[in-house]
Amino acid sequence: MCNLWLTIFYGLTALFIVPLAHAQVQIDITRGRVEPMPIAVTNFPGNETEASEIGRDLSAVISNDLERSGLFRPIDRDAFIQSLPSLGVQPRFADWRALASQALVQGEVEAQPNGQLRVAFRLWDVFGGQQMVGQAYVTQPANWRRVAHIIADAIYTQITGESGYFDTRVVYVSENGPGNARIKRLAIMDQDGANHRFLTDGSALVLTPRFSPTAQEITYLSYFQNVPRVYLFNIDTGRQELLGNFPGMTYAPRFSPDGNKVTFSMASDGNSEIYEMDLRTRRSLRLTNHPAIDTSPSYAPDGRQITFNSDRGGSQQIYVMNADGSEARRISFGSGRYATPVWSPRGDLIAFTRISRGTFYIGVMQPDGDGERLLAQGFLVESPTWSPNGRVLMYFAQAPRRADGSGGRVRLYSIDLTGYNQREMVTPQDGSDPAWSPLIP
Repeated sequence: MCNLWLTIFYGLTALFIVPLAHAQVQIDITRGRVEPMPIAVTNFPGNETEASEIGRDLSAVISNDLERSGLFRPIDRDAFIQSLPSLGVQPRFADWRALASQALVQGEVEAQPNGQLRVAFRLWDVFGGQQMVGQAYVTQPANWRRVAHIIADAIYTQITGESGYFDTRVVYVSENGPGNARIKRLAIMDQDGANHRFLTDGSALVLTPRFSPTAQEITYLSYFQNVPRVYLFNIDTGRQELLGNFPGMTYAPRFSPDGNKVTFSMASDGNSEIYEMDLRTRRSLRLTNHPAIDTSPSYAPDGRQITFNSDRGGSQQIYVMNADGSEARRISFGSGRYATPVWSPRGDLIAFTRISRGTFYIGVMQPDGDGERLLAQGFLVESPTWSPNGRVLMYFAQAPRRADGSGGRVRLYSIDLTGYNQREMVTPQDGSDPAWSPLIP
């Protein structure tokens, strides 16, 4: 996954990045609900039949990525007035302004003599009549979908000023079977649901998968041979490794921001404490020491603090402590119980699950507990995970079961940080416990 298959060329004669003297077309995503920006994404013509087919698919993926973000409204291609058969054809901006398009994506795909593809694109400010960004990529044909995500990220970044999140993957727990005998196995897919595959065979129940910062490894809980333990899984090789041989149940693991440590909970003698293991030395360190249940640790992006939940105050609440376990302090004070805290990659917020009066909520608050906002609610909504730019959350929701035992479907959803643009993430079977990867290296 981390092989250097992609080459990016800047400063080409026909493709270059130019600073614009006028105010660029942009979207302020820090506000509340944003009206989607009209954008035209043209088909990417090719110099051969296969290249033309890939160009059509590639532009469709770019368009779909942008549309799902909720910030863009791709214009129907049937409405296009001008055809752009190559990057050498200059847009007639009046034609695109007539469609109310504020931005235009133009591209092409060229099959190379060595069997590779060269994919190039330009992003135009339609009303300013100037190029905002232009880039070219050379890759193997099989990698065209990833190139599409990278281009969508470049467009998103140029217009919003924030890093994109389309060139990512999601690992989750795929579920099927009756409620009293669920089969749960690890599955992985691109953030748009493509390239779906199962990582485990379902012979052992699995829970709470989490990505490493390199997106190459996953840590998770497995009930292999009915013994709950934390494992490491290498996505490239399929190798699984037990994380230590501890006397009690280990669960709720998560990598440190540098990927060198894993923090987790261990239950022993009726008590749960938070531990940390150094993956280089395999030495473990106990971080909490309290008769209450301490669990669900999550590092701050700078690695200096950890948020977790505990019932040490009498009910399940969110706490923050230093990374060495010192100075634990409660930050949640709303009604009900709080669980599954996870620190934003930006460091500015902590997402959580809140349970109050029989209703579940997904919410966010600042690391000091201020500014709590609830974004989603339902019969059972749980386990938030952040996109790598800290602007979107994914979680799972379960519907209630009927009296005859039917129903109860479990699905993945994403929602914008503002609380809008909630969308289902379609999976082959039921899905729970999602974890969003960093941008793929």
